[in-house]
Amino acid sequence: MSGPRGQQARAAVLAPLWALMRKEATVLFASPIAYFVLTMVALITSISFFEHLRLYNHQLFLFASSSMGGFESDTIPDYINLRDTVFLPVMEQLGLLILLPIPLVTMRVFAEERSLGTDELLLASRLSPGQIVLAKFAVTYGFILLMMTISFIYPASAVLSGGLGLQHLAAVYLGLVMLAIGIASIGLVCSAFTGSQIIAAVSTVGVTFILYDFHWTFEFVSEGTAGVLDAISMHPHFGRFSEGLVGFANVSYFVTLAVISGALVRFSLDLRRVGG
Repeated sequence: MSGPRGQQARAAVLAPLWALMRKEATVLFASPIAYFVLTMVALITSISFFEHLRLYNHQLFLFASSSMGGFESDTIPDYINLRDTVFLPVMEQLGLLILLPIPLVTMRVFAEERSLGTDELLLASRLSPGQIVLAKFAVTYGFILLMMTISFIYPASAVLSGGLGLQHLAAVYLGLVMLAIGIASIGLVCSAFTGSQIIAAVSTVGVTFILYDFHWTFEFVSEGTAGVLDAISMHPHFGRFSEGLVGFANVSYFVTLAVISGALVRFSLDLRRVGG
């Protein structure tokens, strides 16, 4: 099967998959919601980063203007640093702010198909449930990557022009991409189990908000339970990127979340197929 016949067989298998991906991308970018989300996230990111970078520069100016100050790197106090003044607060703000626009993108992916009844046609096509999940997840993740890349154009240009913390900014960017993919994964699961886009969006916000951080429960639970809750929370894994470190455990957390979400969506499609 490695000759022409093998190539034709692979093409026959992949053709429906590419067709579904093109259809999903066309529907997504035909909607004004996609452009609204891209614009809103880029604007919020730029404003947040600019404001905290302005604060950092203001602190440097005040220190340099004082009798103690100067711009020499060995005289700048530890409390004036990019991590605490720029990267950490920006990640904290954006981590919560992107919770709102992402469900607007994921809410229609499966719920619209179910409400229109086109999911039955899709399940009856040559595509397997696994291929359907792969196509829809790939297009959604591709949009998330585009969204975060556009939103970081200004921060990247500002850091490059100032020669400051480029590697740290890359870690922040990766952390926000991982978080956005995690939120999108939850959104796709919520969309797969309902025919209402409103319910899908609201449930995505609710589930993500609950899963985001369990730190508030630590005074009510045992130390062992607190450790488990901390391990399954999104914020502890996401927040560590603000230190400029990319840890395998933190990346694998969000990858695992995406895999589990894909399995749940596959399960919902199987239930839909069996239920007819």
